[in-house]
Amino acid sequence: MSIIERGFTAPLLVHPSGVNMLDRIEGLKNGALQELEVIRDARELEAWRVKYLGRKSDLTGILRGLAQLPIEERRNVGAKAGELKAVFESTFEQKKQALTMVQTEMATRVSGAFDVTLPGRKPPVGHLHVLTQTIQEISDIFVAMGFQVAEGPEVEYDYYNFEALNIPAEHPSRDNMSTFWVDAVDEKEQHSMLLHTHTTSVTARTL
Repeated sequence: MSIIERGFTAPLLVHPSGVNMLDRIEGLKNGALQELEVIRDARELEAWRVKYLGRKSDLTGILRGLAQLPIEERRNVGAKAGELKAVFESTFEQKKQALTMVQTEMATRVSGAFDVTLPGRKPPVGHLHVLTQTIQEISDIFVAMGFQVAEGPEVEYDYYNFEALNIPAEHPSRDNMSTFWVDAVDEKEQHSMLLHTHTTSVTARTL
């Protein structure tokens, strides 16, 4: 039977071997996970499962012995043992899946065969940006009403961007903070091309 040693603070559950039960659970966890990490085949994995999750495993013995513990100790030990069982089960499944993938890959490499009659894999299909789709939808609506969609260059002449729209040279919209001029000059050594600052320049061209 397990021995309960009471100190000045909280009761301490001790295994017959003299090892603290919580320390025993932690040691069991560390040892089991280290063994699981080096397993390389399904037979070793099944032996690990029987050793740590089987009916005669230390963990099963701890869980079965919870009913014999004082109620103040049963909660802590039971919680730790339950957490350990969940860890063992999840890591076992992960290791099992990993070994299955490795074995499948090795079998494929060894056989070197594949079915040439299988259909090819379709590449992922992209789509237009949602804003582009919206612009196209709105344009289609106006075209159906009799309008035409007019397009113009992104790099525009000063004439179409300003002069044709009656915007004089001293107008604030020509300021460098509002206009991005292209590094090109005309016969008068003045900048004559820019990134159009509005779509009305296209209207001037169309008219």
